Amino acid sequence: MLLVGVLGFKFTMDLSWVDSLYMTVITITTVGYREIGEPSPQAKLFTVFFILISVIVVGYAVSAITEYLLSRNSLADLRKKRKIKHLESMENHIIVCGYGRNGKQAVQKLQDYKRDFIIIEKDQQVIDDAPLDEENFYRGNANEDDVLLSAGIERASTLITALPEDADNLFIVLSARQLNKNLKIISRASEENSYKKLKFAGADNVILPDTIGGQHMASLIVSPDLIEFWDNLSYGGNEGVNLEQISFEQMFDEERDCTIINLNLRKETGCTIIGYKAPDGNYTVNPDPTLPLVPGSKIIVVGNSNQIAKLQKVYRINNEVT
Repeated sequence: MLLVGVLGFKFTMDLSWVDSLYMTVITITTVGYREIGEPSPQAKLFTVFFILISVIVVGYAVSAITEYLLSRNSLADLRKKRKIKHLESMENHIIVCGYGRNGKQAVQKLQDYKRDFIIIEKDQQVIDDAPLDEENFYRGNANEDDVLLSAGIERASTLITALPEDADNLFIVLSARQLNKNLKIISRASEENSYKKLKFAGADNVILPDTIGGQHMASLIVSPDLIEFWDNLSYGGNEGVNLEQISFEQMFDEERDCTIINLNLRKETGCTIIGYKAPDGNYTVNPDPTLPLVPGSKIIVVGNSNQIAKLQKVYRINNEVT
């Protein structure tokens, strides 16, 4: 439009290049400053034509550009605000660092248990390809404290770091333990010599997937029926949950004297108690019925889907990770 206007005013009004540019700009912008010289009939016709065309073209261009910029900024701002609001509303949630093979398995289990979680992943392509809502992701490097804080680590209950490199997991464990002293930290490890380092750094549990896989395969040879039975136990999905843990605080609203046999769990829910965890962390398999339940202790029970559902209803369990 500038080029057409300059050339048009140059040849229809015999103006200088500067004056032609001046006339073009005040015409396009409809400012309406004084005209330079007396326009000829040809110049008037060109001016009318140029005003009509410039109003349509420039008006459309401005509206299109404005709409594009506003929609782009609005969508980006809306997503950002929604993500911030979602993160700020989360409490006692689980932070999963890395959406690789182990991270995906952990997230699938959390979905089965309907737990709130946020995944920290730095690869945008991984986020785009994931079959999850973008709201479940926070893009960033989990090694950075600011990223952990943005993911709500101060309000989180558990952190799972499943990065492929042990050094990265170690760094995250150190940072997470400093940011939240009460956080339960579960870390993946590839090398056996990383186990002690991660525990020393503050990890509550360290998982060695390769070691577990090898032991599992060997167990299929030594005791195949037992392992097959264990594999057939369902931990979520359509068939429900077969194992559950209950804390003393979930069973009783106040401190009271009670033994396992007094709990009468089998009659009330159909579930069977197979384990007991003392407040000091020691486990007892197939505990004695006369064993007293004390504050801070937990029991591990087994049952079919209906029995576990009844158990959760009786004790108002929301599948909390404890």
